[in-house]
Amino acid sequence: MSMDRAELTTEEVLRRDIPWETYMATKLISGTGLQLLRRYDNKSESQRAALLDDDGPAYVGVFVNILRDISKEETIEYVFGLIDEMLAANPKRARLFHDRSLSGSDTYGPFLKWLWKGNWFIQEKSCKTLSLIMSVRPKYKVGILSNGKAANEKSIFTSADDALKGLVEWLCSQLKNPSHPYRAVPTAVNCLATLLRETSVRASFVQADSVKLLVPLITPATTQQSIQILYETCLCVWLLSYYDAAVDYLATTRILPRLVEVVKGSTKEKVVRVVILTFRNLLSKGAFGAQMVDLGLLQLVLSLKGQSWSDEDLLEALNQLEEGLKDNIKRLSSFDKYKQEVLLGQLDWSPMHKSPGFWKDNITNFEENDFQILRVLLTILDTSNDPTALAVACYDLSQFIQFHPAGRIIVSDLKAKERVMKLMNHENAEVTKNALLCIQRLFLGSKYASFLQS
Repeated sequence: MSMDRAELTTEEVLRRDIPWETYMATKLISGTGLQLLRRYDNKSESQRAALLDDDGPAYVGVFVNILRDISKEETIEYVFGLIDEMLAANPKRARLFHDRSLSGSDTYGPFLKWLWKGNWFIQEKSCKTLSLIMSVRPKYKVGILSNGKAANEKSIFTSADDALKGLVEWLCSQLKNPSHPYRAVPTAVNCLATLLRETSVRASFVQADSVKLLVPLITPATTQQSIQILYETCLCVWLLSYYDAAVDYLATTRILPRLVEVVKGSTKEKVVRVVILTFRNLLSKGAFGAQMVDLGLLQLVLSLKGQSWSDEDLLEALNQLEEGLKDNIKRLSSFDKYKQEVLLGQLDWSPMHKSPGFWKDNITNFEENDFQILRVLLTILDTSNDPTALAVACYDLSQFIQFHPAGRIIVSDLKAKERVMKLMNHENAEVTKNALLCIQRLFLGSKYASFLQS
């Protein structure tokens, strides 16, 4: 028997006959519950729709009570089948679970219970249903829990927040140790792509150290099925790219090269769109911009711009990326130009020396090779006969002190003080002025020195 044959479908489950009367006899179902079930069970979709329109919360209440009170697997599967069918026909019915009339019972608890103890059919239905219920829950004002209780009343019920936490915990556990060989991961990703719209879910997801579990799923896709899970994974990453703690995590993974490969290998507009929107969010964060330049993203963006996309957001994001990447390249190359100037000892007053933007953007580049550039600037102070080079070198050192958080300590450690002091009696006024500025910054710190600067 193949895996698929062995797997239940909702259709198969709903062909069963469930002996509701015996449950009533053992008090597991109330008389009203039995009446409602008889009215609803084995009816056509249109008859059921009419019943749900008239009395939806009552039926939902009966379903939830069965999930809470009955442990027989066949019956639980059957009720999950009924719920699955009801929501598949109209997802808006998930709102019935939040009806005020149910606030006196634990609506979410039974779903969490079955997530952890059911077979795969039950787990899958439970997580899809709970995800949908959570995504349409009303957002009450502060001080009121989602089950209608005031926050200071201790509720014996599972609050919506706890249910959401429990659900996310289960979804993360499925990414780590799937309870089904090929359906658990797609199911978990599918639910997360909806739930990660909420900031609290992003926080739980990062806390569970699950960001890295998405990375291996980002790989070029060929089949319809694999394209869908790739798309939903990229959707999760896009939602996480709005959350700084998640971005810090992403920075420690090999996610960028994988996303670039996906765009190169994808013809599906929705996949390209969500990855490009993610790139746009990450462009200004940490080292992502420089990494994108290294990966040749600009060439890719330009070739994508040459294709005919219908989506306005995608076109706008491509333009913003192009602009941002060109900016990054300019910034990177302005440091390269600066490096050339210093290494050749040919310093002059080119605009970057006095540009605060240049120093802000590039200050960490000065740390390369154990502060090589600073050491060369000091060598220039020792050896150069060119007054302009000497003046600029002093000025650059004072800029470094101002813009680097540990600037004064680093420059002092490199024994700059004696060398700059020597230049205080230089015959050239420009040299003495910049040597003085450098000494003031060394002694006073940037706060006090900045107002001394003429």
